[in-house]
Amino acid sequence: MHISEFDYFLPEHLIAQHPPAERGASRLLHVAGAELDDLMFADFLAEVGPGDVMVFNDTRVIKARLFGEKASGGRAEALIERVLDDHTALAHVRASKSPKPGTRLIFAERWQAEMVERVGDLFKLRFLSETPLFDILAESGKLPLPPYIERGADNEDDERYQTVYAREQGAVAAPTAGLHFTEEMLASLTDKGVKLCRVTLHVGAGTFQPVRVDDIREHKMHSEIYEIPAATRDEIVAARRDGRRVLAVGTTSLRALESAAQSGELLAGRGETEIFITPGYRFRVVDRLLTNFHLPKSTLLMLVSAFAGMETIRAAYRHAVEHEYRFFSYGDAMLLEKRAD
Repeated sequence: MHISEFDYFLPEHLIAQHPPAERGASRLLHVAGAELDDLMFADFLAEVGPGDVMVFNDTRVIKARLFGEKASGGRAEALIERVLDDHTALAHVRASKSPKPGTRLIFAERWQAEMVERVGDLFKLRFLSETPLFDILAESGKLPLPPYIERGADNEDDERYQTVYAREQGAVAAPTAGLHFTEEMLASLTDKGVKLCRVTLHVGAGTFQPVRVDDIREHKMHSEIYEIPAATRDEIVAARRDGRRVLAVGTTSLRALESAAQSGELLAGRGETEIFITPGYRFRVVDRLLTNFHLPKSTLLMLVSAFAGMETIRAAYRHAVEHEYRFFSYGDAMLLEKRAD
């Protein structure tokens, strides 16, 4: 398939630069084949029923961006992609000259790191302080907002670019479909008899990488770590056995579940995935998907096109633009029903 099949026109003013005034005060477009219903996110509660299983990604965004300089002079910036242990990480590094093994970097005028080796497009950094790396990031790092948000992160983002249920540190980007949920909505879902489950997938910076090939089959996905708890696996297996619906909150939850079911059976445990879901993919686990609107020509737009159908998504996005929905991370949401196989 050609990349141009996943393009659409988006007026710049529809890209949400800030979260809504209140968490959950977003719009919701319900897409069921040719039927498009304009709702508010508060209406989501009426769209699920007792026994439905909802799967949330509980990853927590870290303050992954560090600013500093090379010990030899010249500015340097690191975006931590993956924390390997208390003192080592894989990172994207920007500097006047690409650092070579042994190069010392100094971040926030106090934290020294040594470049150990290149790992593909990434740099392996070893931090020389006894302070654990997550603590260094919490103290001196900056929240890495997506590139289409044309401002620096502020105190509001520290709260709002994080789901209310985030707990497992490690993401570079938020699982944005979850940003709409409040504690009150989660409690209401539980009271209604909806089964709330969790997975963890640490979203990497590669989620924003453009597809640079014309033939999408030539694109290579970035790798991400995920974990499926046994309790989540058991709840989903029981739901599918009983004919109850499974709803993934966000493409990251869906990618974790589908990655864990590549053998044909949903497996609990930890894994690493480079799954690339495009039209023609046969979904094994998920019946419904709650998601935000995605960038033109992006792998996530390909994923939702596979899930709901290409013509369905094209119509839904045209509708969203015409009705001035807010797009991307701080934007509005869509509830997608899976296309019939």
